[in-house]
Amino acid sequence: MSALTPSDRPVPSDPPVAHDVTVLMPVWRGDRADRFQAAVASATTRQTLAPAELLLSIDGPLTPELDAVVAAIEAGEHGPARVLRAEAHQGLALTLQRGLEAATTTLVARADADDLCRPDRLALQVGAMQDGGLDLLSGTLQEFSDAVPVGTGPLRTRPLAHAEILAYLPRHSPFQHPAVMMRRDTALAVGGYLELDHLEDYWLWERMLLGGARSANLLEVLVDYRVDEDLFARRGGARMFRSDLRLQRTFLRDGVTTPAGAAANLARRAAYRFAPGWLRRLGYRLLVERMR
Repeated sequence: MSALTPSDRPVPSDPPVAHDVTVLMPVWRGDRADRFQAAVASATTRQTLAPAELLLSIDGPLTPELDAVVAAIEAGEHGPARVLRAEAHQGLALTLQRGLEAATTTLVARADADDLCRPDRLALQVGAMQDGGLDLLSGTLQEFSDAVPVGTGPLRTRPLAHAEILAYLPRHSPFQHPAVMMRRDTALAVGGYLELDHLEDYWLWERMLLGGARSANLLEVLVDYRVDEDLFARRGGARMFRSDLRLQRTFLRDGVTTPAGAAANLARRAAYRFAPGWLRRLGYRLLVERMR
């Protein structure tokens, strides 16, 4: 008999509910219905501490297969749920901002439509948020793919303590977006998600931290993170580098980095963005995971 993967381990049939937590998940037509369905189950009915609500923020028209999954969610298959729909594709920042504004709980947990939350993710994060009086918290991701089974891939870690997070901020995003839990009012007080292609989360963390948000990361793996063949290809090119340039200018204006620091960051990111996909994957391991 094969061993259970971390996301398949049994959970209580009627887990307690975290009454002050919303799981916010964006969905668009590029998502796969089977992965979406598994992601939703992992973040709701398979949690040892269930969220008060699942909030789907749908970015434009979906495929019939995705619409069928959404219909089942609206019918209560995975517990309390709401669905926000945009008639046209608007991009991730606006999709997430719409959900953040619509949430009614104090805490919002981000989840993606192709990743798998570990069963104790919400329980661990709610406890840590309460115990530490935190506004922003993520944890470790573990990569998986069609070729790499869940629970066996490389880890993606970030600094754990608030002071280390502040020191790390100028060089790279200090939080794993698919595993973030945030205090809704703290995020909205600094504007929430603003449009910055593929870096809207990093910019939000910068503004929250400058605004006095208390933060941490957990050492525990919270999310099994899907790394498909196209992931590193999507992280390259001139469009992404323009986002890097805009964000480094913002950091310079806000005093997060220095002119020399911004120049060094842009040099590293230019090399990363314009490298071939296979080299970008290696560069991530060397320049991000080892810079802690």
